[in-house]
Amino acid sequence: MKRAADMYFLPGNRIELLTNGAEYFPALIAAIDAARVEVRLETYIFENDAAGRQVVDALIRAAGRKIAVRVMVDGFGARNFSSVFGERLSAAGVELLIYRPEVARFRLRRHRLRRLHRKLATIDARIAFVGGINVIDDLNTPGHTPPRHDYAVRIEGPLLAKVHAAMSWLWSLVNWVTFHQHVQSPDFCAPVTNVCGHVTAAFLIRDNLRHRHDIENAYLTAIHAAQHDILIANAYFLPGRRFRQALVAAAARGVKVTLLLQGRVEYPLLHYATQALYGTLLAAGIHIHEYHNGFLHAKVAVIDGDWATVGSSNIDPFSLLLAREANVVIRNANFAGQLRDSLQSTLDSGASEICDDCWNKQSLFQRLLNWLAYSLIRLMIELLGYGNAH
Repeated sequence: MKRAADMYFLPGNRIELLTNGAEYFPALIAAIDAARVEVRLETYIFENDAAGRQVVDALIRAAGRKIAVRVMVDGFGARNFSSVFGERLSAAGVELLIYRPEVARFRLRRHRLRRLHRKLATIDARIAFVGGINVIDDLNTPGHTPPRHDYAVRIEGPLLAKVHAAMSWLWSLVNWVTFHQHVQSPDFCAPVTNVCGHVTAAFLIRDNLRHRHDIENAYLTAIHAAQHDILIANAYFLPGRRFRQALVAAAARGVKVTLLLQGRVEYPLLHYATQALYGTLLAAGIHIHEYHNGFLHAKVAVIDGDWATVGSSNIDPFSLLLAREANVVIRNANFAGQLRDSLQSTLDSGASEICDDCWNKQSLFQRLLNWLAYSLIRLMIELLGYGNAH
């Protein structure tokens, strides 16, 4: 009898790793330009820069060929999208939806923090893209050294049914709750789910209904089963107690645990709260590397050389408890090896390891700053009603 976790996995897929926007956007635009029936796109950020304008042009070309084009963006992450691109896209026939349009004042309320953070695309229900790459140029990193470092995957095969269904359902939901003015069109084509490769994979989402912990539980299941090594690269890393205990337990049984984290300060509160965990993790024998060569935005992991995940979910309370996220989990040694090689190259060329002895000698002020940041994040989670979950 299959375990519940195994029910999500489907064999027969072809999955290609895409590193950074330099590989992602040409692949996405080529797929859009080859579309014959429909194009769907979801993103948290849709920036008015070189990459954003290229994607908009491709969407307009598709609509000009009478392709059904649907685009959904987050109302906070892409809050300028409508004013910059909305009129042009709508005039071309592209259907647009804004997920939770942001009001002038962003308050700390649970429903305001439930963002559309996933980055998905399907073309003709035949090709899907899943990952952490927003529609923003790699070199567009205000206040940080470019380029941005991130990952996505291009998928063909049986997994398309899961991705397409998730996007279709959310479109219907948002269309209904926002009383959108036009009558919703039906789905234009059925997913093409023919076996076309040898990769077994699962498509997992995080929402606030039936899939609240699917992504976190997939991580925990793999960490608990790990025998050799765990390599996690995550831009925003502030795991809850269960996750931390799983990593510490893995290190205690001899598994090499390596974390590649953001070394540059983007969100000070989250950055210093994360550093409050360093002492405990280092004492457990976990290796921590901070990436300084550019702007780390990855949300990926490789475990034991045959399990990997690529997606939008950070390992922090906002991704694991609040946002809509999407990850692909892949069981394939070739894919896992390719991702691991890429991460190892990133470690070697742009990251520095945190020394346990050096970290323990940090100033009292730094320790206090880290503790205050962590305590404030914990308080925020308590106020939002997620204290037990964290």
